Amino acid sequence: MIRTAALATLLATPAFAGEIWVTNEKDDTVSVISTETLEVIKTYETGERPRGITFSKDYSRVYICASDSDAVQVMDPATGKILHDLPSGEDPEQFVLHPNDRHLYIANEDDAITTVVDTETRKVIAQIDVGVEPEGMAVSPDGKVAITTSETTNMAHWIDTETQKLFANTLVDSRPRHAEFVKGGTEMWVSSEIGGTVTVFDRETQAEKGKISFEVQGVHPDRVQPVGFEFTAGDTHAFVALGPSNHVAVVNADTYEVEDYILVGRRVWHMAFNEDRSQLFTTNGVSGDVTVIDVASRKPVKTIKVGRFPWGAAYRPAS
Repeated sequence: MIRTAALATLLATPAFAGEIWVTNEKDDTVSVISTETLEVIKTYETGERPRGITFSKDYSRVYICASDSDAVQVMDPATGKILHDLPSGEDPEQFVLHPNDRHLYIANEDDAITTVVDTETRKVIAQIDVGVEPEGMAVSPDGKVAITTSETTNMAHWIDTETQKLFANTLVDSRPRHAEFVKGGTEMWVSSEIGGTVTVFDRETQAEKGKISFEVQGVHPDRVQPVGFEFTAGDTHAFVALGPSNHVAVVNADTYEVEDYILVGRRVWHMAFNEDRSQLFTTNGVSGDVTVIDVASRKPVKTIKVGRFPWGAAYRPAS
């Protein structure tokens, strides 16, 4: 009854029309979900093992890491047609688009490098040696600093985007996964899957400001594995996917305290907000679905079946 009422409230609330694009690792597809109907409206084929996904600033192109195809694919989101592949290095997993809307920073897990590709010329402009098994990627809002996290080296690598060289390396807990700049780029957050923490750094000094730990009632600590996270409007709260614990944590971004845990699908990995950030869509790999969370009430309101092992998610306004 509570879930039905919450869903009715959510659907009755005016929201921006749009789509959530979800990569399905085992199906080699992308599922497109309507944020109005909360249903899958399209499914497009991709290369092998799609994971990271992001859009150009005008949403006219979608970039997809086809990891087992060793390519970043560029798709026309209006038609689902693959326009071309970009050179990416081996096993691209995550990437981030520079604010200039042109340079794509790609983590190459098998090569221990970050590849920088010019999306207009389709050429590699830099390859930067980082730690072993790079995965997470972030870039500061001013475009001056990029971050690569390396799973096995347990570091965040700080890259000067003008010189394309490392200027700092900071230790984090075991198997860092995801990174984000927040609060106008003054802080940088990194999740550590096996360490079970999120570390907060000061952008200017690269010094650690805080560390967030998680404890889900009734769940063994080994299953509490933070991976992807996203921030509410104003960066007041972070929603953190906790992997095989099957929960999302809600963290106060000022105090670094956990305020709530939300039960979602099995092995929650990444997530994306709709345009006004009233809805949060989580990718649940093992259960092969997406949980829709009403952000205001912090309640799950619907489960949407997608492909096998959904991984990445990204928002696109309706055309």
